[in-house]
Amino acid sequence: MLQRQLCPSGDEIDQHIQKYFKDRSGLGFYVGGMRQVWITKAGAPKVLQVREAPDPAPKAGELRIAVRASGINFADLMARVGLYPDAPKLPCVVGYEVSGVVDALGEHTTGFQVGDRVLAMCYFGGYSDRVVVPSSQALKMPARMSFETGAAFPVVYVTAHNMMLFTGHLRRKSSVLILSAAGGVGLAAMQIAKTRECTIFGSASVSKHEFLREHGCHHVLDSSRDFADQVRAIVGDRGIDLILDPVGGKSWTRAYELLAPCGRLVAFGLSAATGGNTRNWLTAAASVLSVKSWSPMQLMGDNKTVSGTNMAHLFARPDLVEPQLAELLQMYERGELEPHVDRTFSFDEAAAAHQYIHDRKARGKVLLVP
Repeated sequence: MLQRQLCPSGDEIDQHIQKYFKDRSGLGFYVGGMRQVWITKAGAPKVLQVREAPDPAPKAGELRIAVRASGINFADLMARVGLYPDAPKLPCVVGYEVSGVVDALGEHTTGFQVGDRVLAMCYFGGYSDRVVVPSSQALKMPARMSFETGAAFPVVYVTAHNMMLFTGHLRRKSSVLILSAAGGVGLAAMQIAKTRECTIFGSASVSKHEFLREHGCHHVLDSSRDFADQVRAIVGDRGIDLILDPVGGKSWTRAYELLAPCGRLVAFGLSAATGGNTRNWLTAAASVLSVKSWSPMQLMGDNKTVSGTNMAHLFARPDLVEPQLAELLQMYERGELEPHVDRTFSFDEAAAAHQYIHDRKARGKVLLVP
C-alpha cells in the first residue's frame, strides 16, 4: 500500500496519486487514521486541537475525498465560541467546504471515479484530511482550478449566488451595498454584481479600501462609521436596490431604512453577536434584542423585501443547491469569477488561522491544508 509521503510540489503528488489510482483502483492509498481539527470546548482559538480518528468509509451513494484544502467560514468561528446554534455538540469538527481527490466510492455511487479532482460542500466535518459526502454535494473541478481555489469556492459563491440571483433576482444596473465586503462572500458578491453591471458599494475597514477598489468596488465605505449616512451622501434619497448584511442587530434596521422602493435586504449572518474571540453573552444578547421585526403590512406599504440565506439549511435540498453550483462553475470557466485566497494555514496552525480572521485581517478566503 502507498504510504503518505512528502513531495516537493502539489502537482507531483497529484500525478502520483492519479497514477496509483489508475493502477490500483479501489484499493485506497493511505495507511492509518485521518487527522482532524477539533473544537475541544467553547473558547478562544487555542481550544482548537489536531486529533486522529479512524478513516471514514463511504456508504451507498457517497464518496470519500482525500482533502487537499478546507475553507474557513465565519460560522466556524461562531461555533468555536459557542454561539452557532447549528453546530454539533462540542467537542466537534466543523468545516463546510473542501477540495481534494476521490479515494473511495460507496456502493452504487455514480458519476465519479477514484482519482477525480473534486470540490464539495459538507455539513460540518470539513476540517479533516478525509471527508465523506453524498455524491450530490460534490462536483468535479475544472481543469484549471487549483485545490486552493476549489476549497475557496463552494460556500461563499453559492451563498452570494443564492442571495443575488436565485432568490434576489438582481436586475441589471442595480445598486448593491455589501457589508463586510472584503470577506469571502463579499468578494464573491462583488464579482457577481459586476456581471450585472451594477453599481457596487462596499463597507470595510480603512486598511482594506484599496483592496476593494482593486476588485471593482465603485464606492468604498468606512465600516467604523455609519454606512447609511455615507451612502446617503452619495445617492441622496434614492436608496439602494439590494443590501447584503452579515452583521445583524441594529445594522439590519439601518439597512432596511436605506432601501429604495422595491429594494431587498438579505441577512446572511450575525457577526454583531461576537464581541471578540471568546463568547460574550451580553454582546450576543444585545445584538439579538436589537433586531427589529417588520410586519407584512409594513413591508407591503414600504414596497420592500426582507429575506435571509443560510446555506447549511439547504444541504438537504440538492435540487436547489446543485443547479446554483453548476452555474457558478460555468461562470468561473468564462472568467467571470475568481476566488481570492488570502492565506493558507496548516492544520497545526488552525488557532492562528481563526485568530487571523478574528483580527479582521483576512481579505477573501482563509484556508486550512492538512
